[in-house]
Amino acid sequence: MAHSHSAQNPVIEQQRVIIPNKHGEKLVGLLHETGSKGIVILCHGFRCNKEHNTMVNLAAALEKEGISVFRFDFAGNGESDGSFQYGNYTREADDLHAVIQHFSGKNRVVSAILGHSKGGDVVLLYASKYQDIHLVVNVSGRYDLKRGISERLGEDFMEIIEKDGYFEVKNKKGGVEYRVTEESLTERLRTDMHEACIKMDKECRVLTVHGSADEIIPVEDALAFAKIIPNHQLHIVEGANHGYTSHQTELASIVLNFIKSALEQDRVVAK
Repeated sequence: MAHSHSAQNPVIEQQRVIIPNKHGEKLVGLLHETGSKGIVILCHGFRCNKEHNTMVNLAAALEKEGISVFRFDFAGNGESDGSFQYGNYTREADDLHAVIQHFSGKNRVVSAILGHSKGGDVVLLYASKYQDIHLVVNVSGRYDLKRGISERLGEDFMEIIEKDGYFEVKNKKGGVEYRVTEESLTERLRTDMHEACIKMDKECRVLTVHGSADEIIPVEDALAFAKIIPNHQLHIVEGANHGYTSHQTELASIVLNFIKSALEQDRVVAK
């Protein structure tokens, strides 16, 4: 089916795309196809998926500008294969690699990667490790991964893990939501965002967006990223919480402006 495309009125098709990761697990995603050669990839946060309102709203804002978008579920989340794992930062960066390779193989250009919360860490780790993407958006990522654990697991989680080998996180009804193993906790604690950011290519442009009223990851984390990432812009959204509950439109416009102006600069340089 042939479509004519224009930035003013792009014809959007949502296509379900399944991409195997390097462990043979199927990653399920939705491609918002506008016909643009470039694609922006969106990465969800901890215990979330591609249907999280921030992912859906950002995809809608980008596609309106004629930019194709792919939002997908990491392994063990949403519709993708695999069991949910705590930690897993490195494996999620590798999942993202599988997605980027898939689109490169189809002669598409991944023009930017964006992650929210834990996804913000994943896109930064990806950029540091693979160095093939030059536009990264970190929305409310955590700088110090040693923090925020006891808030979620309680003060005595270490003793329980040392005794039992794992810790079970339960919901209000007492059902087990997920399990934290010693191995997965160690992986998180070993993930060094400071080191990753220092190793980033100087050509890689990074935007960090963070809410001033973030109740899960303090805004200081955004300031820490700003200090060490070589090519960095910081945007604090006044009054926004971690999920940007009443600041979705503002978040989308900040992201859009950054991506569009960067792509515009690249076009000028290419000429």
